[in-house]
Amino acid sequence: FTTSSSSKNIEQDDDCQSAKSLNELGRETFNFLERVKDPTKLDSKYIPMPWKKERAKGYTKTYFRDHVTVKLEAGNGGDGCISMLSAFRKQFAGPDGGDGGHGSHIIFKATYNKNNLSHLASSVRAEHGAPGRNKQRHGADAEHLIIEVPLGTIFKYNDKDVGSLDVENAMYLAAKGGAGGKGNMFFTTAIEQAPLVAESGGQGEKFTYDIELRTMADIGLIGYPNAGKSTLLRAVSRARPKVAPVPFTTRNPHVGVIQYADYFQLAVADIPGLIEGAHLNKGLGHAFLRHVQRCSGLLYVLDTSQPEPWQQLDVLRRELEEYESGLSMRPHAVVANKMDLPEAQANLAELQRRVDLPVIAISAKCGNQVQELISLLRWLTEQNNKRPQYRRPQDWWDDETSAA
Repeated sequence: FTTSSSSKNIEQDDDCQSAKSLNELGRETFNFLERVKDPTKLDSKYIPMPWKKERAKGYTKTYFRDHVTVKLEAGNGGDGCISMLSAFRKQFAGPDGGDGGHGSHIIFKATYNKNNLSHLASSVRAEHGAPGRNKQRHGADAEHLIIEVPLGTIFKYNDKDVGSLDVENAMYLAAKGGAGGKGNMFFTTAIEQAPLVAESGGQGEKFTYDIELRTMADIGLIGYPNAGKSTLLRAVSRARPKVAPVPFTTRNPHVGVIQYADYFQLAVADIPGLIEGAHLNKGLGHAFLRHVQRCSGLLYVLDTSQPEPWQQLDVLRRELEEYESGLSMRPHAVVANKMDLPEAQANLAELQRRVDLPVIAISAKCGNQVQELISLLRWLTEQNNKRPQYRRPQDWWDDETSAA
């Protein structure tokens, strides 16, 4: 590891209530890196769990989705029936038209079984209620459509937050189904004993929601295009993003999971490359920066083989701050990648002098210092006080038992 002697004291945004200043973060990062050098002083929880089988070949065909726009159409109610009964030995037995069934609601349910929104379709239609029939037969109600989403899902309508699911099994009624229409039997009175009128079924609600995840990953890999972020994600996890020696190979985020010895799972997101002017939406900048917002911590990946790699860090920080104040101040670390190249070795000394945080020199392609980086990612995640702590029901039971 290489460290820098200089540091900058940058004021924190009010949104990051417990985020540490750069000089404090730099000192604590340096102290942790010193502990990593001696495994006997390192807690076992920072040790990654070894893989039990080889990684599958090829590239993954699916990617992580943290934002979708969904058009919802709830089910319509069934129409009421107009019918006059003609029974044996009673030709005019009166009205017998049944009511229509109720249309299906569309409900979203929070669950641990989902971790992203890739399973959601762009258009969802619920079933309609069955119409009423003669002989007083009411139409069947449509079964409600329940769609599972991850915890931390936010629902927006017309750019306003209208709901969020932060507890397991919590539900959000997104669109109500229409009520079933009444048959002519319902309108029978002492005066009007043979009504020839019935109701049409109610129309189901139609809405278009922007559905987002509050948190996409614990750590987001931030860097220029072709900086080696996808290679790094393949090195630290079993994810299989596409890797190629061309810019913008990654156009959608990929998420890998790191498992530690204490069975803790840490999600790492490969964010598509950012360029100068991304906050002005250059190079799909807004779409890519939106993914950064949903990462609890950041890992700046610098291509050390390029001339003046320290300017990459300045540009990345500036773009994050221009997009959202305080975004670059989330718990973060700096990685000097591609140290297997001669050009990177020549730039390392100047990079460490100009950067205000400890610089971790790695080679994602060769695997150099990757295990130490995995330990640092676990420690970095613990520094983020903003990370939502979703608790399972058994955790609540354990608290109640200990309190008793």
